[in-house]
Amino acid sequence: MVKLSKRMNAVAAMVGSGGVLADVGTDHGYIPIALVERQKIKAAIAMDINEGPLSRAAENIKAAHLEDYIETRRSDGVSALLAGEADSIVIAGMGGELMLHILTDGEEVCASAAELILQPQSDIRKVREFLREHQYKIIDEDMVYEDGKYYPMMKAVRDESGGIWMRVDDETKAACDIYGPLLLRGGHPVLRRFMVRQHRQLTGLLHRLESGNRSEAVEKRILEIRKELHYNESAYTILGAIKNAGI
Repeated sequence: MVKLSKRMNAVAAMVGSGGVLADVGTDHGYIPIALVERQKIKAAIAMDINEGPLSRAAENIKAAHLEDYIETRRSDGVSALLAGEADSIVIAGMGGELMLHILTDGEEVCASAAELILQPQSDIRKVREFLREHQYKIIDEDMVYEDGKYYPMMKAVRDESGGIWMRVDDETKAACDIYGPLLLRGGHPVLRRFMVRQHRQLTGLLHRLESGNRSEAVEKRILEIRKELHYNESAYTILGAIKNAGI
């Protein structure tokens, strides 16, 4: 059986049971292979925009004797996927801006799935903000530390009511977008470690900038860092607002 990394295993754990998975940017095809081998899903579509990774995925699928359960498709995002064809869509291991491009261009297809499992490597705040503003609700979150890096991930489902966010202020929304509403609510231990390290890095950088020459660009950066520190230091004080809103 294929062995997944800590990050990939956490992503795979979020996939619902019994459905069809579409793995966008599949690379080696490890997640669909692992989930079919575990009998957690009934079938999968492994997709990638580049022929090289898709060929590697096809070789691994063949080696696992799963050709009857997993097909490969060359696809720019979800362009080769039909609406309603997948119950779960995994988009993991890529930058947040690219992920937002995929979610925007493939809006109809993504909205047709029962769940999205997302693991952006950057611009996490923008991804959470997109979900919040496009009628998605984050119903599960996790964060792992592997090889010196922190990896947050989330499961989102369609929620056209949008009512919960009307009950919180802009500062609470910003903190949820930055750190993750469920990670904050649950006091996730890896998030706590991340926030401690972030606070140490930001305070050190702020001290260095304030001690040096104060150009206009430096002053702007100082203000940005102070704002980041504010969110870091106040994040857990919004727990009451999060719980009262039903997040």
